[in-house]
Amino acid sequence: MKNRRLLIPLLLLIFGCNEAASEKIETTEVTKNNTAEIQQFVRVNEPNESAFSILIPKGWKVKGGIFRLDPTAQGGPANSIAAKLDFTVQNPDGTVQIRWLPDMLYFDMSSSPAGQMGMFPNGSQYQGMTVYPKMSAEIFLKQIAIPYANQDLSNLKIEESKRLSAVAANFDQRVHKAMPAMSFSYDASLITLTYSQNGKVFKEKIFGITEDWGTMGAGMWGNKECVLISAPSNEFAEYAALFSVIQGSVKINRKWLLGEIRGQMTRSQIAIDTQKEVERIGREIAEHRAKTNAEINNDMFLTLTDQEEYVNPYTKEVEVGTNQWKHRWINESGDVIYTDDESYDPNVDVNLNRSDYKRTPVRKR
Repeated sequence: MKNRRLLIPLLLLIFGCNEAASEKIETTEVTKNNTAEIQQFVRVNEPNESAFSILIPKGWKVKGGIFRLDPTAQGGPANSIAAKLDFTVQNPDGTVQIRWLPDMLYFDMSSSPAGQMGMFPNGSQYQGMTVYPKMSAEIFLKQIAIPYANQDLSNLKIEESKRLSAVAANFDQRVHKAMPAMSFSYDASLITLTYSQNGKVFKEKIFGITEDWGTMGAGMWGNKECVLISAPSNEFAEYAALFSVIQGSVKINRKWLLGEIRGQMTRSQIAIDTQKEVERIGREIAEHRAKTNAEINNDMFLTLTDQEEYVNPYTKEVEVGTNQWKHRWINESGDVIYTDDESYDPNVDVNLNRSDYKRTPVRKR
């Protein structure tokens, strides 16, 4: 996917905290082998609760979205406090996709008297959590995430498995800095696999983190930041930049986020002293996510696709974008152009009719 120009809007990474954007079409101009193609990226809302919006290539589709679990059906409230997300962006025939899997809580009964008495076997429900022994990220991906996300496939084969110790350590450090009293610990892995479907061989990469609640949780653990990308094996490398653009285009709906925070407080029976306090917490969480999710993204998504951090010359803010092109330009409206052409200047491109593009330099480390 080299040797082309790409025009997309300026966006924050997954679950960054910007106001929800109205639906609009952004244009991607691709130049390849001297043959001009025009591809449009369409901003669409998460379909269930408009929790966020995301850019998808025109003609592509989304599946799933925010969902909520009924505590009465789950046998308890643990997984019903927070909204869940199972969301897929895929091409028209469904052969290329990026998918975010839901964060779920599980319970390890091994140290519980009830578990030792055989009252809650693996696979049963306890307070709304499925009973499973604590797992490393690698085992979780192999035993739970991959089967959940890849049903009705044949010839599924694990090609490579990497434990990402540095990613887990960085995640752990950030969480403990924000919440020093918590006894959480983390593990992270990336697995590459292949499978067959309709006579075609596909390649998939799936990343995930497991979170052990430690003594505070008394057996609780869960998964976080689980995301996968897949495509026909012989085309997989071509979609790296595209996945990066899609993943980096999410804008959270701040109104939805604050409502979710309030709801979680109510559902977990945390007393709210004043509305002002709710707004303060909401702002802090929004600011925290906007800052730390860039780091999480660097740890998580850079293992899947190539990205870079750029400094917006207008806002001076750091933005995440793909590094698959040599040059990046941005205008006051937030439209972004990527190009490999050293001599290309969007300000003199008659097809754009704009004169306010500026280069976006890579953030200094």
